[in-house]
Amino acid sequence: MSNYVSPMPEPEPGQTGPSRPDMGILENRWLHKVFLFFTWFETAPLWVNLGWLSLLLAGHLGIWWRVAPARAAAMTLLLAGFIGLDAGLLGLLPRLGRSYGRLYSQLLVMVLPRLAVMGLAWLLVPWWPAWSWWISLALQTAGTLAYGWGMWIEPHRLALTTLKVAMPGRPVDSPPIRLLHLSDIHLERLTGREARLLQLIEQAQADLIVITGDYLNLSYAADPQAMAQVRQLLGKIEAPYGVYATLGSPPVDLPEVAPAHFDHLPIRLLRQEAVELDLGPGRRLRLLGLDCTHDMAYDAHRLAALAPAQADGLTTLLLYHSPELMPVAQQYPIDLFLCGHTHGGQVRIPGYGAVLTSSCTGKRYEMGRYDENGTTLYVSRGIGLEGMCAPRIRLFCPPEVTLVLLG
Repeated sequence: MSNYVSPMPEPEPGQTGPSRPDMGILENRWLHKVFLFFTWFETAPLWVNLGWLSLLLAGHLGIWWRVAPARAAAMTLLLAGFIGLDAGLLGLLPRLGRSYGRLYSQLLVMVLPRLAVMGLAWLLVPWWPAWSWWISLALQTAGTLAYGWGMWIEPHRLALTTLKVAMPGRPVDSPPIRLLHLSDIHLERLTGREARLLQLIEQAQADLIVITGDYLNLSYAADPQAMAQVRQLLGKIEAPYGVYATLGSPPVDLPEVAPAHFDHLPIRLLRQEAVELDLGPGRRLRLLGLDCTHDMAYDAHRLAALAPAQADGLTTLLLYHSPELMPVAQQYPIDLFLCGHTHGGQVRIPGYGAVLTSSCTGKRYEMGRYDENGTTLYVSRGIGLEGMCAPRIRLFCPPEVTLVLLG
């Protein structure tokens, strides 16, 4: 049962706080611009893509000819062979229903680490000239194994993570609330991963399900088939006390497209709204749901107007796509903040963590649980994969859905 609280009105000109968000903040960040550069090669003519590959190999041959002429041809053939293997693996992914990224832009990004390995080999020639070829072969083979695992295996190792969070005021004899958190579905086409998601939802036996945005892959944000299939998936998600959702990043959850994902579905889309839920004796929650614009000044102003000014004994959950709002959220009596956006980095380095997070807070909130000033933040690794030129790879960062036990 829910007690509906009216949505917060948008700020009007003259009111305290910004009157409208800058919806292009995410697209103006350097990472998105890099994505756009590499993604151009998706639509470039075949001769352009063959041209950059030929120039790359010719340049590599020329450098090796100056460094070690006797090994120049062998090292260039080595590099060409591994690039060809990458292209073959990428080409098979959509044919076998694993992922649906475009070939050339992904291939170009994947070539860069291979070039770095060859650069290392160049440096080793003066010290270990006889071993440079074997070291290169070993490192390039390790790269292929990492690519293979990251593209074919790990993105489909979707698992259930359990998180326990205290719920003040809950009667001792009442069971904990089972709340299932989903984020970053990033659907391209329905695959085995989405089938696994439905299995985990059934397994979790949640009282309540919440979803924190990014429903389609960035490359398919307005694709009719992807839109129809995400509706098909969302229509199968249900829980006894309801399913509640918020929108994600504007370039992914396009404002003119994404709200329609929920038309006539039994999912409540919270857009600057608060809902109070009664889940049985002593089990009451307040959900706050905000659109994510990535304009932190604007979104902080909307949160200030929606959040309770002081603790009132009601457990309060914030649903917002990105962890970027955490420094502000902990200033209010918000018990739990659930989000995604970072994908946990999607590619992680042991001992270092996320390589990139696409968040203005960087690595401060990259993955998992953070407890600050009475607020528990959980940053989900998400379900799907980044789009555009980003290789459809997860490495040391498997996808997850999170079962939160509030009690």
